[in-house]
Amino acid sequence: MSQSERLVLATRYRLVSEIGQGANGTVWRGHDELLDRAVAIKELRLPPDLSEEERVVFYRRTLREARAPAQLRTPSIVEVYDVVIEQGRPWIVMELIEAPNLEQLIETNGPLPPERVAHIGRQLLDALAVAHRSGIIHRDIKPSNVLLDGDRVVLTDFGLAFSSGATNLTKSGHFMGSPAYVAPEVAAGERATPQSDLWSLGATLYAAVEGRPPFDRGNVMATLSALANEEPPPAQNAGPLAPVLSGLLQKNPLRRLSHARAADRLERAMSAPRSARRQATPRYRLAVVVGLIAATVAACGVGTGALVVGMVTRNDDPGPGQAAAGEGPPQSPGQPAAIPSAAVDHPLVIRAIGDTCRAFVTEPGSLGYEFNGDLAKGEERIFDKPRLTAVIYDTAACEVWVKGVKQPPGKPGARKQLQINK
Repeated sequence: MSQSERLVLATRYRLVSEIGQGANGTVWRGHDELLDRAVAIKELRLPPDLSEEERVVFYRRTLREARAPAQLRTPSIVEVYDVVIEQGRPWIVMELIEAPNLEQLIETNGPLPPERVAHIGRQLLDALAVAHRSGIIHRDIKPSNVLLDGDRVVLTDFGLAFSSGATNLTKSGHFMGSPAYVAPEVAAGERATPQSDLWSLGATLYAAVEGRPPFDRGNVMATLSALANEEPPPAQNAGPLAPVLSGLLQKNPLRRLSHARAADRLERAMSAPRSARRQATPRYRLAVVVGLIAATVAACGVGTGALVVGMVTRNDDPGPGQAAAGEGPPQSPGQPAAIPSAAVDHPLVIRAIGDTCRAFVTEPGSLGYEFNGDLAKGEERIFDKPRLTAVIYDTAACEVWVKGVKQPPGKPGARKQLQINK
């Protein structure tokens, strides 16, 4: 038995055996002798060239940020029990889940079916929504940090996570995260945000359906160069997942899918095989046409009306310019609606008049944002903060009122930035 395997942390967590190693440390099977239960224990490995001051910062951040997920209660996030410092290193004590991770599954079975990847993505998105609402950014989403315990999908390893106000070590030159899955803005030195986690989710789902991440080039520098200078290659096996992947892997974080839109597209991808089967089955409706026949049908010798019954193919999805039965004439995409009454009383009102209306609204100086995402056609958003910065994407698809004044529409695909000071 090695010296480490005889180690007892904080007089209660005994190391039993090594489970695996990664770039950031070693994961051990352990036993909590106080509560008599099995646990997983991650031993974090510090970069060897940290100064003493940086080492203290690392300890403090690890203690603060690894404890933060312990407040998150969802089956899709591994439960963190404790963090201790022993032998000059931080150790994270958490729920033991004896299940393969997504990386192992890909290596063993190859690319996964799109519908299964959509199920995995949907649960991971729920986990991120819970974390982001609590101000926690994961920063290291990748297949090896996704455990698959039957139908349960669990996001683990919040060792790099931080919340608003967290100290980071980028100033000391240490790259934090996995290059093949890191968002381009984070690789360029910008602060991680919920949008950067969504990029990493997209790269993880891409790897699951294609068997490899979109920008992996075999070494760190080549991978980061591809991330900065190339577009992600189209996924060949994505099928109904293609809109999810392309939306999450937008290099501009403001154009990336929001949580809500990503959830909607994942739901569609999960149901796509059933929908396809339904659409492949011809469907008909009975059309009854009653007409008065003016001429006498000589063969029958009667002068009466004839009832003509026929089978007419039913189209449940009207094409462009068509309206479904009972819906009336189609509305032009840019047809203006009534001026919203809220426009007079609020600094900013945005209403979608097309399918590509997207907005990013934040309060200057705030670490968060008021809104970041797509608006469904007809949806209206009202903002009350007296000072706002807003970026409108595709100004032809959005109607915007600033202090009661409607802004002039732009060309399709045009972007506009607004500064509002009440």
